[in-house]
Amino acid sequence: MTSDPSAPPAPSAPATTGYLDLLRNREFAGLYASFTSTVAASTLSGLALGTLVDHRTRSPFLTAVSMYGATFATVLGALTLMSVADGGRPRRTLVALQCVALAGAAAQAVPGLPLAARFGLLLVLGFFQSLGTGTRMGLLAEALPASAYAPARSLMNITSGGTAVLGYALGALLLRHLGPQGLFLAAAVLGGPGPLVLAATVRERPVRLDRRPGLRQTWTANTALLSRPGPRALLLNLWVPNGLVVGCEALLLPYDPGHAGVLLAAGSAGMLLGDLAVGRLLTADRRRRCAFPLRLLLAAPYLLFAAHPPVPAAAAAVFAAGTGFSATLPLQERLLDLTGAPVRGQVQGVESAGRMAWQGLGAAIAGGLAQHLAPGTAIAAVAAASVAVTVASRPFVVRARALGAEGLPARRAGG
Repeated sequence: MTSDPSAPPAPSAPATTGYLDLLRNREFAGLYASFTSTVAASTLSGLALGTLVDHRTRSPFLTAVSMYGATFATVLGALTLMSVADGGRPRRTLVALQCVALAGAAAQAVPGLPLAARFGLLLVLGFFQSLGTGTRMGLLAEALPASAYAPARSLMNITSGGTAVLGYALGALLLRHLGPQGLFLAAAVLGGPGPLVLAATVRERPVRLDRRPGLRQTWTANTALLSRPGPRALLLNLWVPNGLVVGCEALLLPYDPGHAGVLLAAGSAGMLLGDLAVGRLLTADRRRRCAFPLRLLLAAPYLLFAAHPPVPAAAAAVFAAGTGFSATLPLQERLLDLTGAPVRGQVQGVESAGRMAWQGLGAAIAGGLAQHLAPGTAIAAVAAASVAVTVASRPFVVRARALGAEGLPARRAGG
């Protein structure tokens, strides 16, 4: 049985706005706990791999790509099998995808694994991560009423930032005693409970699509999405400025190896605070009005790195920039308003995959610049590019607010 594309999903719980109310929803609590486990494992694994590659190669480019290289493969999932997010049994699909990703992460702990094999594993993990994100976000939109979507994404973003803060701090400590291989093992242990929690808490739902998922179905929905000016402008602003700023973050280890953990933790703490303030304290209308200033704040503080500021000032700049990541919330809300129920998981998966792919591309761009420029100069140059994209694309984002779905079934009336 498939749902009526024009009808909004029936709420499975009362409208919720508070974080505690969200966590009382059994299914959201399961998705949230599994997501937290995945982020914790990914943080430790990324730090371990970045440290290992930096020690072996002393290459800023390879170090940056190793920390964010998995994001390159997310675009492969978005272009090929992302319709699985809506065309399969979502709980079963998500559990299977997390098990595969967990096996790949555990393989990184094999001693003596060549760097080529490690980068190959990054691509595999990125591919399955993109499909898992689309499936998870589709389940999230079904498990909660529409009014709870933004607070739920805010809480998950806050958790991601908080977990990254703790993960980088704990990872830096563990590296001194366990080394990169021990940190890989710790990451595998942290990721282990995720599939079990999902299986125990999230109920299965019917397939959303009336067609078999696959390449053709994926391309059909992607073409409808990207051919519309409203969604296209939103996706551009969700992908490019964020990705370039992640490129700035990817150079923090080459910029100051001794304090990279502090700087990365500062960025994650800023992200936590920004998502808390924007997602929990602001109304939807005020979130929309704050989107542009927040996108500028996302990159502007990194311009200071051209002057190689002292560590406290650098940490403060990274913290301030981290708060700017909360600009994704109002853009994601608007994109969901333009999305029909049958392709909800795929559209959110494409948004996430494109954003993560641009993170990998931003890391590659920044790393390539740092091969020829000082890391601080490269950071400032990439930040300036992010600001330029934000300013140039603003008129198209403003115009997108007045556009309807234009071919994509509206999620709810008035969207």
